[in-house]
Amino acid sequence: MAEAPLDDPGSRTLRRGLQVLDAILASGRDGLRVIELCRAAGLERATVYRLLATLLEGGHVARRGRFHYVAGPRLAAVAAPTALPNMAMRLAPVLERVSRACGDAAFAIVREGPASHCIARHVGTHPVQILVIQVGTRQPLGVGAAGLALLAALPDDEVDACIAANAQALPHYGGMTPERLAILVRATRERGWSVVGNHATQGVLAAGMAVRNAEGAPVAAISVASTLDRMPRERQQLLARWMREALAALLPNGV
Repeated sequence: MAEAPLDDPGSRTLRRGLQVLDAILASGRDGLRVIELCRAAGLERATVYRLLATLLEGGHVARRGRFHYVAGPRLAAVAAPTALPNMAMRLAPVLERVSRACGDAAFAIVREGPASHCIARHVGTHPVQILVIQVGTRQPLGVGAAGLALLAALPDDEVDACIAANAQALPHYGGMTPERLAILVRATRERGWSVVGNHATQGVLAAGMAVRNAEGAPVAAISVASTLDRMPRERQQLLARWMREALAALLPNGV
């Protein structure tokens, strides 16, 4: 099969898209406005808008505020693998402490683009353990309690991008919808921790809490899962307290 010439329309579009993406990545957390992207990439405004539309749709770029563009959720997966072993080791004592306090299984996840990735799990002492996910399990960010806690801790533009990227997959998780997930995000923010049931696994309810790094950015989350009859509101609140206390005691400066 003959190679496409370097100046064919497809190659030009790809090259321009990469120029825009490189400029956004170089801008860091503040991002760039469209006019700044035009100057950085040497492109017309209309061209930049078309490229941004595609990058936004794919989750490679996200909006920060009304006018700035930053790296999107899919790019988070690029750096994630190298950090996983250290993150899992740092969170393992937290999971052990929480699980020992409540008797149920505790889990830790990190974000990979619009997905959650379970990196650690600690089995409790209660006779019935709800091992809803295994280490290595990936699922849409937000369908489980830890993923919901992490999703709710992200900026609005990243939340919107993650929900949009997972829109087609969400119904496979207990009939979850983008609208329902947005409601759960708002409730989690108001409460300060997440609670979700009958979405990732039927007959199970779990509570979760985001974990932040030294700069205060949400980078992981932990959760506890059990059967519905073991998770009345009072116990959910107690689990949230145990998770908060474990994080404060063992990771006072962030993970």
